[in-house]
Amino acid sequence: MKNIASIQDKNELEVFLRKNPPLHIYSIGDLDDFYWKYTKWYGLKDEDTLKAVVLLYNAVNPPVLLALCKKEELTDMNELLSCILQNLPKRFYSHLTPGVEKVFGKNYSILQNGNYCKMLLVDNKILCNAATDDVVRLTSNDIHALEELYSESYPENSFDPRMLETGMYFGIKEGEKVISVSGVHVYSKHYRVAALGNITTHRDRRGKGLGTKVTVRLCQELVNHADVIGLNVSIHNISAIRCYEKIGFRRIALYNEFMIEKSI
Repeated sequence: MKNIASIQDKNELEVFLRKNPPLHIYSIGDLDDFYWKYTKWYGLKDEDTLKAVVLLYNAVNPPVLLALCKKEELTDMNELLSCILQNLPKRFYSHLTPGVEKVFGKNYSILQNGNYCKMLLVDNKILCNAATDDVVRLTSNDIHALEELYSESYPENSFDPRMLETGMYFGIKEGEKVISVSGVHVYSKHYRVAALGNITTHRDRRGKGLGTKVTVRLCQELVNHADVIGLNVSIHNISAIRCYEKIGFRRIALYNEFMIEKSI
């Protein structure tokens, strides 16, 4: 018999999420103590077996809901979401497997923010010989320079200054100015996963391979600490996808992003 439960057992969650690590990089990483206190987990169980898991991440505003699954698990995911609607905030961002958004129905305002693919680093050969000597590790001393870069060249970013504490932000600088950066949305040395994010180059410096260089340098570091390295990218950003494929990433899954708000 199926039932809905709030899940607080990290081991139980990890066993389920490890069945498909590339799809669940963010969720696996959020088991880390660095993120754990900001998480709320819900699961659909059949007897004692988890069949679907939803994560609500509260460290950002609005909170982010992750509801990702394989196509054959869609029925269980929809059942789980339908049962926890009353527990969700009035407004939240979401990453959803295609078809899951139908659960929210007429009582919600749903604004789609794009179609995305998940990519996984499957070949790190190019990382070994790439020249990245002019790329430096960024620290909390670079926060203002980073915020300036994001404001000018990537205003829709989701940069959380706290992530600099991971040590996994790398950039190219001109004086005190950061002109290109690659970082992480999620990184866990303990769970050995990483999700790249907040990658951008100043508008006046694009077309020179700087974005590729800082991303390669980041991956050179990450492969020493993570077994599963991935990223999310818009399916319409063909140039970025080609860049990531040249580095060694491959597309592994599609999902959609939405801003969702309860209307009544």
